[in-house]
Amino acid sequence: MIDREHPMDETNAAPPSTRRRMIIMIVAVGLFLGLLIGFNVFKGIMISRALAGGGEPPQTVTLAPAKEETWEPNLQAVGTLRARQGADLAFEVPGVVTRIEVTPGAEVHEGQPLVSLSDETEMAQLRQLQAAAVLAKATLRRAKDQFEAKTISPADFEAAEADFKAKEAAAQSQQALVAKKHLVAPFAGRVGIVNTSPGAYLNAGVGVVTLQKLDQVYLDFFLPQREAGTVRAGQRVDLTLDAFPGKTFVGKVSTVNPKVDLNTRNVQVEAIFANPSRTLLPGMFGNASLSVGGATKALTLPQTAVTYNPYGAVVFVAKSEGASGLKAQQVFVTTGGTRGDQVAILKGLKAGDQVVTSGALKLRNGTPLKVDNRVQPANDPHPTPQEQ
Repeated sequence: MIDREHPMDETNAAPPSTRRRMIIMIVAVGLFLGLLIGFNVFKGIMISRALAGGGEPPQTVTLAPAKEETWEPNLQAVGTLRARQGADLAFEVPGVVTRIEVTPGAEVHEGQPLVSLSDETEMAQLRQLQAAAVLAKATLRRAKDQFEAKTISPADFEAAEADFKAKEAAAQSQQALVAKKHLVAPFAGRVGIVNTSPGAYLNAGVGVVTLQKLDQVYLDFFLPQREAGTVRAGQRVDLTLDAFPGKTFVGKVSTVNPKVDLNTRNVQVEAIFANPSRTLLPGMFGNASLSVGGATKALTLPQTAVTYNPYGAVVFVAKSEGASGLKAQQVFVTTGGTRGDQVAILKGLKAGDQVVTSGALKLRNGTPLKVDNRVQPANDPHPTPQEQ
């Protein structure tokens, strides 16, 4: 029955076609949201299954066994070579160079003339003073005869004697001045480059030529004060230099300085090396290895195998877990000394343990391992420089 008093407002009623479109749109949005939620749930389930089934992906590493080797304690240092005797020679007096009397680079003997300055004026004065000394000597001889004959007083004899001594001393002083005009070798050795030419004027103290005695050389190096008690004269020192790759020179400690440097708290050590071929030159630097104890047995690893952190030194050991394969296990170790590429392990490992030598930074306990030993890190106890 139609209420004639309240007829329906036909202007507010939605057409049937519009309602259908709204329903379709709501259903479509609902289906899209349902599919999106379902996909995310499905993805989460699949990821969980993958993690549960496959686990953490394996990491590629290199392995090496911890080996027990003979270990001889030694100390490493860098030192500088110097000649057993060496000096940069210079004149004590100024003058003009007249002669170069040595071939640069030649071996000379003690007292051999090297370079001379002009000495004509000094020689003339020397002859004058020598003549005066000869006259004073003759006068002294006559005065002595007269004094013994008691024809002159003791004062006259003493005056003649003092005059002779004064003139003789003046002649000797002039002779020393003439000698300073000639540079001679103070010891046998090899001369270097002569830094002057005839006709050049030289001031006193200007370096002219170096002279080095090279049959033996010293190596000066420094060690921490804590090692002062382990170093003594006679200990063996092995020396390697970049100038002679693959060659080791053997010497011994000659002196340990009885004083520690106040600035560095290091003690200076001097070692001596025979140098018959004159190949070692003063000023070269080299790496010294000082033996400070008897040979012992120690486990060794490449230094790359050890990771140092605030909690101590750590290595990763490969442990077999049956069907799961190899997995990493973190082990704290106590390290000893180093030599070349190796480090001694005092505690934490036993001989034969398979240790990760490279790739440890990406590991944690339980990480699966994939071994690739085609390229191993350096593990040489006595490495030598390689020419490029």
